[in-house]
Amino acid sequence: MALTGLEIYKQLPKKNCGECGTPTCLAFAMNLAAGKASLDSCPYVSDAAREALNAAAAPPIAKVVLGTGTAAVEMGDETELFRHDKRFYHETAIAIQVSDNLSNEELMAKVAAINELQFDRVGQHYTIQAIAIRHDADDPNAFQAAVAAVAAATGLNLILMADEAAVLKTALAGVVDRKPLLYAATAANYEAMAALAKEFNCPLAVYGNGLEELAGLVDKIVALGCKQLVLDPGARETSRAVADFTQIRRLAIKKRFRSFGYPIIALTTAGDPLAEILQATNYISKYASLVVLRTGAKEHLLPLLSWRQNLYTDPQVPIRVEEKLNEIGAVNENSPVYVTTNFSLTYYSVEGEIESTKIPSYLLSVDTDGLSVLTAYADGKFEAEKIAGVMKKVGLENKVKHRRIIIPGAVAVLKGKLEDLTGWEVLVGPREASGIVAFARANLAS
Repeated sequence: MALTGLEIYKQLPKKNCGECGTPTCLAFAMNLAAGKASLDSCPYVSDAAREALNAAAAPPIAKVVLGTGTAAVEMGDETELFRHDKRFYHETAIAIQVSDNLSNEELMAKVAAINELQFDRVGQHYTIQAIAIRHDADDPNAFQAAVAAVAAATGLNLILMADEAAVLKTALAGVVDRKPLLYAATAANYEAMAALAKEFNCPLAVYGNGLEELAGLVDKIVALGCKQLVLDPGARETSRAVADFTQIRRLAIKKRFRSFGYPIIALTTAGDPLAEILQATNYISKYASLVVLRTGAKEHLLPLLSWRQNLYTDPQVPIRVEEKLNEIGAVNENSPVYVTTNFSLTYYSVEGEIESTKIPSYLLSVDTDGLSVLTAYADGKFEAEKIAGVMKKVGLENKVKHRRIIIPGAVAVLKGKLEDLTGWEVLVGPREASGIVAFARANLAS
């Protein structure tokens, strides 16, 4: 049972020193009870109190690490039920599934295609994180060969999926340094699977047929000394899975139910790739820390990865681009100069429309703390003085021989003051990015 804030407060030194980042020990105790602080932040807590408070100090959802080195993925370690309350920290890892039933040529072709799943969109780089190798063949040696071949062909993290611990152990021997996820411990094999995970220090997925069985299995496996766990409640129908995932997250965070205080793994089952992506979107939205897909087509994955990125962006911190003078096309001293804010969505909308004009141009992105044009203007962060300062900072006068700059039509009011400050001619562009092509044809075409 989780301790209350007052129960935790009784164990603290009551110095009110503020060194933990909160002004009083009572406030710190309340944060500990809510899972929003770490006991390590207090330099004065006694060993006896630390032992008594271990349960309260632990995060409601444990951090589990898949893989090693720069490719390693952290899962769990979340404190919120709703994104708008604070933020989600560790974005859902995406894995693509392959089978040991494939021929070596088919397997290598699929792994090569998975390695190519890299996307750049609105200044963000999207990737997947893992390959899951599933044991479907009749020959256990086929699994060992498939795992070895995949490991040699990719730097992505590995998930080893087999029902028998002996089959997993044989394949694991060659990739143990990669710290793969072992899938899965069940009611029938949990002792052997737990022993394997403990021996090789690998994370272990726990599969239960429903929440009650899952909680019981977790308790048994933890008692055997395994604590790097990932939970699979067994549901494969989307609405049932979402309901189970929500219950697990709610009980872990609101009730501090330790048996469910671990990341969740979800396996998609829909036959149609688009339906499968829709399943995965639901699972990402409802707390899955790892989703294992079968489809690996770029056109299917890009929308999913875009959604993941949006969900795990801090809602209080807009996505922004760097403040600088950007070149679009083969610019020269006669190229027109546009100006906009550094809000990512605004910037890339404007950049795309400028590219469509086929006129090489400069685009000056002004740091407005990631706010859009009108929002930044209303907040005093997109004003004539700010634009003039950035023009000077980037040495714009040395880049072009003309003295004309194009501002968004929504802030046409800045025209006079910007001309007074810079001596440049200020052209008022369209209010919306979609009007840039027409504007360029009317005002910039030679």
